[in-house]
Amino acid sequence: MLQLAWLGDAVWELHQRLNRCREAARALDLHRQVVASVRADAQARQLERLDPWLQSSERELVRRARNRAGRGPRGGDPAAYARATGFEALLGWLFLHDPERLVELLDHLEDNNP
Repeated sequence: MLQLAWLGDAVWELHQRLNRCREAARALDLHRQVVASVRADAQARQLERLDPWLQSSERELVRRARNRAGRGPRGGDPAAYARATGFEALLGWLFLHDPERLVELLDHLEDNNP
């Protein structure tokens, strides 16, 4: 399960980097924007935004990954870290097994970007 989260973390970071490629900014500024979007609290918020569109099997995968997450980094919010692990595992699983659904959910996040 945690391997899926590891893969999903890479998928999410690449997605964020590709989105930033369209912006005219210094590399350091782009890097800072990506780092802010891949933090556990930011990923946890993305999962909350996706929740209404998740299928029951996807929610179950998120729940199982969330329960496998450790405490996270010292000083961080363990609940946000667990939700972020669930988000990453979902992305990793979809990347391997249902790329069309992955694109659908990522597009939904982009279309409804606050």
